[in-house]
Amino acid sequence: MSYFDELAYQFIDGEWRSGSGSWDIVDFNPYNGEKLASIPCATVEEIDQAYRAAERAQREWGAVNPYTRRLVFERALRIIDDREAELSEAIAAEVGGTLTKVGFELHLVREFLREAIQLALRAEGRILPSPIDGKENRLYRLPVGVVGVISPFNFPFLLSIKSVAPAIALGNAVVLKPHQNTPICGGGLVARLFEEAGLPAGVLNVVVTDIAEIGDALIDHPVPKTISFTGSEKVGRHVATVAAAHFKHSVLELGGNSALVVLDDADVDYAVDAAVFSRFVHQGQVCMAANRILVDRAVEREFTEKFVAKVASLKVGDPTDPSTHIGPLINEGQAEAVSSLVDRAVAEGASALLHGETHGTLVAPSVLSGLPDDSPLLTQEIFGPVALLVPFDGDEEAVRMTNSTPFGLSGAVHTGDIERGVRFAKRIDTGMFHVNDATVHDEPIVPFGGEKSSGVGRLNGDAMVEAFTTTKWISIQHGRSAFPF
Repeated sequence: MSYFDELAYQFIDGEWRSGSGSWDIVDFNPYNGEKLASIPCATVEEIDQAYRAAERAQREWGAVNPYTRRLVFERALRIIDDREAELSEAIAAEVGGTLTKVGFELHLVREFLREAIQLALRAEGRILPSPIDGKENRLYRLPVGVVGVISPFNFPFLLSIKSVAPAIALGNAVVLKPHQNTPICGGGLVARLFEEAGLPAGVLNVVVTDIAEIGDALIDHPVPKTISFTGSEKVGRHVATVAAAHFKHSVLELGGNSALVVLDDADVDYAVDAAVFSRFVHQGQVCMAANRILVDRAVEREFTEKFVAKVASLKVGDPTDPSTHIGPLINEGQAEAVSSLVDRAVAEGASALLHGETHGTLVAPSVLSGLPDDSPLLTQEIFGPVALLVPFDGDEEAVRMTNSTPFGLSGAVHTGDIERGVRFAKRIDTGMFHVNDATVHDEPIVPFGGEKSSGVGRLNGDAMVEAFTTTKWISIQHGRSAFPF
C-alpha cells in the first residue's frame, strides 16, 4: 500500500512532516483489520503553523489570475485519470467501500473538480446605482482568506475535495482536517493530488489530529474566516457555537433522517429498487440515506414482500469482491452500535422481517416494521444497514410522518403522478427532495444542504461563491461631496 506509507504525515507549508503529538492516529482497514498507517498526531502548535502558512500563501494565491488558477484543477483531473487504480485501491482499503461505491466517489470527485474550473471565474463584481450625484458604487467579490475544512469518514476523498477545490479556486487558502478514521483518503491523497498538480506551497495544508489533542484550536484560531464542516449533528452544533462566538462564518452539512415515501399509485417494483439503494448504499453510512421507508397501506403488502426479498439477496462481505453489495462499517464500535439499535427496537416491540447478524465490522441488513410511534429510531439517524418500514393512510399522514423528525436533509416520493409528487415535495421541510428517484443525490451545480438540524448554508455551484467569498463595497465620488459642517 504505497500511498499509506508515503502519506502518513502532516502536510504543512508544502512539506511532509511528522506531527509532534505524544500519540499516534492508527489507520486500519475496516474489513480485515490490517494496519495501514500510523501517523503522529498534530498539536496545537502545528495547527497554528498550518494556518499561518495558509495566511501567508493566500496573499499571493488570491492575486493570481483566475484563468491561471484553473490550470491546477485541469492537471488534477489528469492525475486522477492516470492514478485511478491506485486511488480506488486506497479508498476500498481505508473506507471499506465496495467497488460500486468507489467508482461513484471518484466520478463525483472528477465532476466537482470540473466545476471548480468554472468557479474560478464566477466571483463577479457589480456596479450599483446611488442616490448621490457623481457617486459610483462598486461591489467586489473577494476571497474570505483562509478556510478551515473538517471532513467525514464516509466519502472522505469526495467530501474533502468538495470544499477544498472551490475554496482554492476562488482564491482562498485552506487548512484541512480529515476524519481520524480516514486520514489518508480524506487528507493525504488530497494534499498529494494538489501538490502534484502544481498548487503553490501553503495554499493547502493537511493536519491529522484529534479533538483530544487540539481541543477547539482548529475552529477558534484567529486566521480562518470560514469553517466548512461535514459530519454529525452533535459535533456540528459544537462547531457552530464556537465559530459564532468568534464571529466566523460556518457552513454545516450534517446528518439526516430521510424518508422515501411510496404513494398508492407508485410503480412498486421501481420504488423497491430505489428504496434498497437509498437505504443500503455504502452500508447506509450516507447522510442522505433513507432511514425510513413510508408506504401507503394500499401497496404495503406488495412493497414489503418485494423489498424484503431484494434486501435478503444483497451479498455481505469483502468490499473488493465485485459481487459484494454490503461491505464493512467503518469500525467495530459503529457495528456494535448499529446492532444494539436493532436489538433494542425488537425488545421494544418492533418486528424483524430480517435480522442481520454482525461479525466484526460486517453487519448484515435488517428490516424492521411495527415500530411503536414513540420509537426513538424513527427520529434519529441510523448510520448502518437498517431499514424501517412504516405504513401510512393517505398523503396527509405521509406528510406529517415525513416531517416528524428534527432533521431535514433529503428525501424522495414515488408516485404515478409527477405533479402530485411535486406538491408533496414542497410540503416537506428538507433542503432537497426527489420525485421518483433515490434519496441519495449530489450534483456539482445544484445547491446541497439541509434544514432544521441537518445543517446551515449550502454548497455546490453558486452557493460555493457565497460560502467562500465576501463582498466589499468601494464607493468613488466623482466631483466633490457637500458636507453639513
